[in-house]
Amino acid sequence: MVWSGTWVAERLGVELNGDERLPGLLGLALRRNPRRAHLLVSNVLGKHVPQRPSVVRGAGYDLGVRVRRLLGDEEAARAVVLGYAETATGLGHSVADGVGLAPYLHSTRRPVAGVAPAGGFEESHSHATSHLLLPEDPKLLAGEGPLVLVDDEFSTGNTVLNTIRDLHERYPRSRYVIVALVDMRTPDDRDRLTAFAAEIGARVDLLTLAAGTVALPDGVLRKGQELVARYEAAAAPAGPAVPAPRAPLGEPVRVALDWPEGVPDGGRHGFTPEHRARLEAALPDMAARLAEALRPAGPRVLVLGFEELMYAPLRLGTELELAGLDVSYSTTTRSPVLAVDDPGYAIRTRIVFPAHDTPADGPGERYAYNVAGAGFDAVVAVVDSAADTPALHAPDGLLAQLAAHVPHVVLAVVPSYIPGSVPDSTPSRALGSGRTPALDSVPSATPTSHLPAPATEAPERSSMLPEPLRGPAFSSYAPDEVGWLLQDLSDVELEAPTEEREEAIQSGGAHYAESLPVEYQPSDRYQELFHAALETSAARIARAVGVVTETVLAEKSGRGSGTPVLVSLARAGTPVGVLMRRWAQARHGLDLPHYAVSIVRGRGIDANALRWLAAHHDPADVVFVDGWTGKGAITRELADALTEFEAKEGITGFDPEIAVLADPGSCVRTYGTREDFLIPSACLNSTVSGLISRTVLRADLVGPDDFHGGKFYRELAGSDVSGAFLDAVAARFDEVGTAVDTEVKELLATDRTPTWEGWAAVERISEEYGIHDVNLVKPGVGETTRVLLRRVPWKILAQRGAGADLAHVRLLAEQRGVPVEEVDELPYTCVGLIHPQYTRGATGADGKAVISQ
Repeated sequence: MVWSGTWVAERLGVELNGDERLPGLLGLALRRNPRRAHLLVSNVLGKHVPQRPSVVRGAGYDLGVRVRRLLGDEEAARAVVLGYAETATGLGHSVADGVGLAPYLHSTRRPVAGVAPAGGFEESHSHATSHLLLPEDPKLLAGEGPLVLVDDEFSTGNTVLNTIRDLHERYPRSRYVIVALVDMRTPDDRDRLTAFAAEIGARVDLLTLAAGTVALPDGVLRKGQELVARYEAAAAPAGPAVPAPRAPLGEPVRVALDWPEGVPDGGRHGFTPEHRARLEAALPDMAARLAEALRPAGPRVLVLGFEELMYAPLRLGTELELAGLDVSYSTTTRSPVLAVDDPGYAIRTRIVFPAHDTPADGPGERYAYNVAGAGFDAVVAVVDSAADTPALHAPDGLLAQLAAHVPHVVLAVVPSYIPGSVPDSTPSRALGSGRTPALDSVPSATPTSHLPAPATEAPERSSMLPEPLRGPAFSSYAPDEVGWLLQDLSDVELEAPTEEREEAIQSGGAHYAESLPVEYQPSDRYQELFHAALETSAARIARAVGVVTETVLAEKSGRGSGTPVLVSLARAGTPVGVLMRRWAQARHGLDLPHYAVSIVRGRGIDANALRWLAAHHDPADVVFVDGWTGKGAITRELADALTEFEAKEGITGFDPEIAVLADPGSCVRTYGTREDFLIPSACLNSTVSGLISRTVLRADLVGPDDFHGGKFYRELAGSDVSGAFLDAVAARFDEVGTAVDTEVKELLATDRTPTWEGWAAVERISEEYGIHDVNLVKPGVGETTRVLLRRVPWKILAQRGAGADLAHVRLLAEQRGVPVEEVDELPYTCVGLIHPQYTRGATGADGKAVISQ
């Protein structure tokens, strides 16, 4: 029999060394992942490879029995078993069954309204990294007994170390037991775990079915990515490797399981031994209902679970197997894996379908592997009620895809368990208490989102990366327009008087990102200027939006997935990113993902935001977006930050190129125009940017695992023109379409290599005016406007003869007592100079007028 890792081993030189059981336990496949090209595919996990339910549960159950023997009954009764989403939720639950005396909890990537996280951690190599811990009883993890951590494979130990580190800081304990099907760590990784255990003063035991190492030759990640790209290109447009489907045979048969009330669908919120007993009692009747629905079908049955919902379908499958049916078991998954129809490859076929549980991280593809072409006579699709949505039943949904390849489809829905409030009289099953709640105190599986979130002992902010913030809760933009990869600091007092900020910044006492300027409130006259400028420039901006968007779409064609993911540099880039998204929708029917991230001069881009993006999208698809370039400082900042990020994180593929609306400094290749003209969104602060502040990076507010911060100025809603700006520009898309097409064609054929002439001009101005600091020279209409709104300006240099584009600049300069000096041969329309030797004495009595020196 051919080993299911042969295909990968021969092409990439990957080897499994160690226990002789390893080839029977593991195969190999390839996946599109910036961290790891190969995938260890378990033959006994029941995830990617259909396997007999008794084999899958038996592997975990036997490991649980070994845990109980290791700990002894007394310590096992004080333990908690913790499994990992999504792959090991069923395995962890089976281990808990083998332990017999301990409650079970698994991490989740599905936030649940009304349930506060009790912790979180990162899985660095995964395609989707962030894990939430959402126990119904927040004290579940707070005791001192052993914690048993269960994963399908122990490859580097990073995931387990991240978990223990996160929990041990809050709930220290003296003993941990790590359980996995296979231990594939290197000697260095094993030494690291030993040192970590000594560091925290705890005993750490490890139990597995087999151990060994994966030998990876140099360059395997690059070679693997190239191999995936080559095979995917060969498959297009025919799609993934999957046998020709038959015509769908009608609606699936829905079976009412009569799931026992109050028993959770799995371990997302905790699962006690009492829950187990009630489920065991109900299983025979539920399996009998399924068997009756399967009677018209042939003998070979697949029970197909759903992502994290692994245990309930596994137990239904084992019960059907006991009833004499020829049953296999596997589950759907988020993990994108290359399918190759070869006996020496672990993933022979794949079915692709849209997510159907309204995931918090947005829509995306989901997969069922080794189902098509496997000869099954029937499939029982088991989902929870949160996933029983129209998308599940859609023409391209999971059920239709299954019906195209399997003659008989049965649907069984398990009610999604949503915790309610725990009565005060209910004893907590805290770790070490040795007590469990009474059966009649278990809440029913009825949605209780109106209830307040339970108390939790988790810290104010978890180390877990949350989902993007969206309007209307954060920003005045519609929720589909942009997701903000920021943390909400709206309730923190961050504003400081302009002159105090400038003094601190220039003296080196503070970084500009550690505070916020007081939001400028425009006068009636200034607001009139804004609206007049918008009226006259809307078509010009629409044309630039069209040019830069079409350029991006043309250049992304054939790279990554071919669909750009817009990532605006908050906040000036955000309105531009929204407009680019609207253009793509209006002209091409594309629904481009759009996020906003923080980048700070001198501090780099938010690395946690990059990690989130890499976990949810191919980095090769990401296009960074900004409003305009000045001298190009942010362009260089981004390139340097990405180089550092790649070296530190090992995540590659992000393109440092920035797409901007206007590039007067000739700093980038992708732009709408290189003219320096007024973009009205530069005239205002938050009131034209979704009511969001400039981003904040301060050590006491932003920890190493947090997104950078920002504020939502809800109180300024009466002055908000964010939507008006977007609508005015988008209304001109049709009229500029022909001009855009012509201009893009010409632009793509020209040499767009940056000349950096703007930087050279800034250096010259810095020396000519005796400033000797390029950071105090802000070129271009947008940057000059920022100087007048946020900093302490010294003087404004204006291109001689500049007209309406400078009307708002002249008004702001007049209001602040700043001279405007007309000069010749200026490559920008204007340049703002920050006061080069700022002190409080440099301002007038009103704190605004600046004395020119």
